Amino acid sequence: MKNYDINVLKDAAKRLLFDMSDSEYETLLKEFDVITKQMEIIGSDKSLDSLEPMVFPFECTTSYLREDEPAEPLNREVALRNSKRKIGGQIKLPKVVQ
Repeated sequence: MKNYDINVLKDAAKRLLFDMSDSEYETLLKEFDVITKQMEIIGSDKSLDSLEPMVFPFECTTSYLREDEPAEPLNREVALRNSKRKIGGQIKLPKVVQ
């Protein structure tokens, strides 16, 4: 299991553009320690290997969704008709990550 220290947390916070105090880093580090110990306890139980993973705890049917039927795709001109900024037959979007 990977060990986390304050430098790793500070690097992650910097990348995610979070501003945290030193006391918040200490609290977060303690929470990571608790979660890591819980994961180790769960991972040490070999009887869990025979169980099927649970995706959703309740039986649920979705009758409101339509069937996926193949259809003719939009041509490029129709798809780009409402776009304000186009470059080379593609929609130009603003940059959202560093």
